[in-house]
Amino acid sequence: MKAMIFAAGRGERMRPLTDTCPKPLLKVRGRPLIVWHILNLVRAGIKDIVINHAHLGNMIEEALGNGEQFGASIAYSDEGDALETAGGIAKARHLLGDEPFLALAADIYCPHFDFKQTRGVLEDNDVWGNPYPLDQRDVAWLYLVKNPAHHLQGDFALHSFSIANEGEPRFTFSGIGVYRPSMFDAITAGESAKLAPLLREYAARGQVGGELYRGDWIDVGTAERLAELNAPLTGN
Repeated sequence: MKAMIFAAGRGERMRPLTDTCPKPLLKVRGRPLIVWHILNLVRAGIKDIVINHAHLGNMIEEALGNGEQFGASIAYSDEGDALETAGGIAKARHLLGDEPFLALAADIYCPHFDFKQTRGVLEDNDVWGNPYPLDQRDVAWLYLVKNPAHHLQGDFALHSFSIANEGEPRFTFSGIGVYRPSMFDAITAGESAKLAPLLREYAARGQVGGELYRGDWIDVGTAERLAELNAPLTGN
């Protein structure tokens, strides 16, 4: 299985920090955000990694190189101007191959997420070995988390491992998912396209599965949240 890390965002809410440093290279507890992910992926045996970039992307390539220092093999998709999440995947299709792949946001902090669990979540056969009809196969598997204070409305409902657009309870998409490449067939390489509308379209067809992740997870989307993470740990 290959993995893609989304690292092309401008990081507007993190300015002025991101004026001179791409958000994925901002440090949390002494380590760049993106490096936490790379090390965890390698630990799970996922060593072929694609990273897209735009704003200050040369700094990302200089910092991470070919991935050898982490035990990984890193390929880059230089977008020039950020293409949004689905557009980024479409541009990197030639690097991702034909099998389901893992994709995750660089600007989340989830140091204990076990990426081994993502393997095989989009199996083509049922428990008896019978192939699912093409129009009934899940095209994506999302990991949801409990709604953080800044996003109490959530993104999706979860009904017995099936993602729904409507219903209760609602949870927040963690930014971690597994996708079939065919999901992105209608997007031309170089076209800007968001992922959320595509997920909602397939969820309405009943073709998006998912589960709730209960471990540590933080969307490091603002300078305040970054500062909180880096605050000295105190104890009694």
